[in-house]
Amino acid sequence: MKIKVRVAEKPVITKKIDTDFIRLDAFLKMNDAVQTGGHAKIVIQDGEVKVNGEVCMQRGKKLRSGDKVDFNRVIYVVE
Repeated sequence: MKIKVRVAEKPVITKKIDTDFIRLDAFLKMNDAVQTGGHAKIVIQDGEVKVNGEVCMQRGKKLRSGDKVDFNRVIYVVE
């Protein structure tokens, strides 16, 4: 018996920033991925957030244009 599995593609949301960089926790709040800064802190420290394919546990991580944040089955791209 063969089982076929289809993996759904993750939605991609692109967000433009007006500065050189933005902190990871602020970027998650700006995209409404988290409710508060405290919520952002918890999900980042629990290892639930990936930046450019690697788990990131630094909530002050500076994101620049082209960086990709993977959280909660959604990919957020900094533009």
